[in-house]
Amino acid sequence: MKAQETTFVPGDVQRLKKLVSQGESATLEFKRKAAFPEKIVREMIAFANSRGGTLLLGVGDDKSLPGLKYPEEEMYVMREALKKCRPKLQVIESVIPVGSSRSIVQYEIPESHTKPHAMVSGNTKEIFVRHADKSIKASREVREILRRSQHKKDIRFRFGEAEKLLVQYLDQHLTITLKKFCEVSKLRRYNASRKFVLLVLADVLTVKPDERGDVYSLAYRLPAERKTA
Repeated sequence: MKAQETTFVPGDVQRLKKLVSQGESATLEFKRKAAFPEKIVREMIAFANSRGGTLLLGVGDDKSLPGLKYPEEEMYVMREALKKCRPKLQVIESVIPVGSSRSIVQYEIPESHTKPHAMVSGNTKEIFVRHADKSIKASREVREILRRSQHKKDIRFRFGEAEKLLVQYLDQHLTITLKKFCEVSKLRRYNASRKFVLLVLADVLTVKPDERGDVYSLAYRLPAERKTA
């Protein structure tokens, strides 16, 4: 982890307030304090496995800036929790004083080139991704997509009957789940899963991670007037 020195710079506080005013999003997360450090690390893992992001420690869910009285203690707790990440996360840590002897700790987590990162505890290995303002435990399909997306070359797939049924379904319903695709195509889950992974890697489909079941849609859709051309 890279750390930056603490100095009071009014301009930094204004930029911080402007950032916080945007609210939590796919690339921004607030935490009041490091009471549950492993949960915070899961947010960092989700950022690294997705598009990267910023995590602010000492900021309330209501966008208030109470800050931290002893930021060094919170930072130590976070550094210890980050040791449970595999592979190691690249995190840039900085402290922003906000007055009254209190500070905000800012963590910048870039999108990783060594995905997927996981939280490892004993024999448990959990992978998280970011969608909207939530960090979600990755499904088997999303884990495979993350792993293979780092080295995808010449992704090929056969456009067979199952793929035709998939496109026809999406033409009418816009989105589909793996469970629904199994029903439509009559494929076993394993085979349907493999097809979805390949189609996402080939940029034919996009996937929206969801704890209740990932949602897939076409990556590119022809305008209505051209569909019958």
